[in-house]
Amino acid sequence: MTFRKNALAWGILSLAVAGGPAMGAVSEEEAAKLGNELTPIGAKKAGNGDEIPAWDGGLTEAPDNFDGEHYLNPFPEDEPLFVIDQSNVDEYADRLTPGQEKMIREYDDYKMPVYKTRRTGALPEEIYEKAKKNATNTTLVEGGNGLENFDTAVPFPIPENGLQVIWNHITRYRGGAVNRNIHQVTPQENGDYTPVHFDEELTWRTALQDYEPGEDSNVLFYFKQQIKSPSRLAGNVLLVHETLNQVKEPRRAWVYNAGQRRVRRAPQVAYDGPGTASDGQRTSDNLDMFNGAPDRYNWELKGKKEMYIPYNGYQLDDPSLDYDEIIKAGHINQDHARYELHRVWHVTATLKDDERHIYAKRDFYIDEDTWAASVVDHYDGRGELWRVAEGHHVQFYDKNVPWYAFEALYDTLNGRYLVLGLTNEMDDPYEFGIERQLRDYSPSALRRAGRR
Repeated sequence: MTFRKNALAWGILSLAVAGGPAMGAVSEEEAAKLGNELTPIGAKKAGNGDEIPAWDGGLTEAPDNFDGEHYLNPFPEDEPLFVIDQSNVDEYADRLTPGQEKMIREYDDYKMPVYKTRRTGALPEEIYEKAKKNATNTTLVEGGNGLENFDTAVPFPIPENGLQVIWNHITRYRGGAVNRNIHQVTPQENGDYTPVHFDEELTWRTALQDYEPGEDSNVLFYFKQQIKSPSRLAGNVLLVHETLNQVKEPRRAWVYNAGQRRVRRAPQVAYDGPGTASDGQRTSDNLDMFNGAPDRYNWELKGKKEMYIPYNGYQLDDPSLDYDEIIKAGHINQDHARYELHRVWHVTATLKDDERHIYAKRDFYIDEDTWAASVVDHYDGRGELWRVAEGHHVQFYDKNVPWYAFEALYDTLNGRYLVLGLTNEMDDPYEFGIERQLRDYSPSALRRAGRR
């Protein structure tokens, strides 16, 4: 079937499912496609004949000179095939999101270097096995705001609607238990910025050292975020227990305020509540491109298409680069970015009539090989394009973990932006396989963390 026919077929499918979410769980016959014509987590294994190659297992070996800290570029000899800028944006507009196109048109120096497509996404074999099991077992709870019969990651490798696609993004594999030391910056219009240092832990419930199948069973993962600097914010800590069925129980969140030396429940850490130390440049659910309960939106699967998305952005993690070489006025230094042509799932989230959120609509473009949101366009209540998010993908090749070098969120109205996940000036920023127990994510542990 040609790509145009595929697009038509997906358009028909989007109409079929827009009225309400299918519950999920495909037949054994459908699930048998996983690992055959589909990758083990549901991407089309074949290429498109010339620009997108077939998936061959992904990138699972580190370069010989990898030191275990910063992830070196495994493709140092690659050069851009071409660069998209104001001079040729019309030629490539059908493979750009409206947000990407707007960034190019608004900034004379904004460009998108496009490289050879390399399908590096790879996960551990045990995750592939769980995805196949999920395919025939996992269902959405009534209303779609939770999962039943789900195991670890990728509940819907063969999705039938937009809500299932977004749950694949929310639950995608990020290493089980990981600690990361990262910086967040929110540059002023002139490019001036002060880095905020986060010490973060993300631990899946099933990765706890004292994991018991029935204990705290409605939790997907535990997240702890401590601010280390600047001094005016240092010591503040956020703790989240991310619930799986958020109809049954909303997200649990607490904050420790170092100035008050008190732990408080934090219901505002959700939806469009302000993101931590973000200077108003992101919402709580902007973290990780999108997180949390999807219940305030109607989700429509538009289909699958070929798009230029940020991919294999290892140069953005190069420790030889200072932040000043990346952070510029208006946007990051696009000389260090890398874009590739990949197939993405296009999902539109439209705010329900009886709900509120500062984003009235969001368009998601989700990488088929990793289920990570790669680009998200955000619209305000007037229908105007407001913010443009890009997740600059990298494959943590020694751990079989796809994630981001960092996330960038551009405000097209005020000329500012936010970058979360910078590690260039950090020593040993990622530690996978950390050992944590349930008590490490209690409110009392939060208080102890803030006093250190």
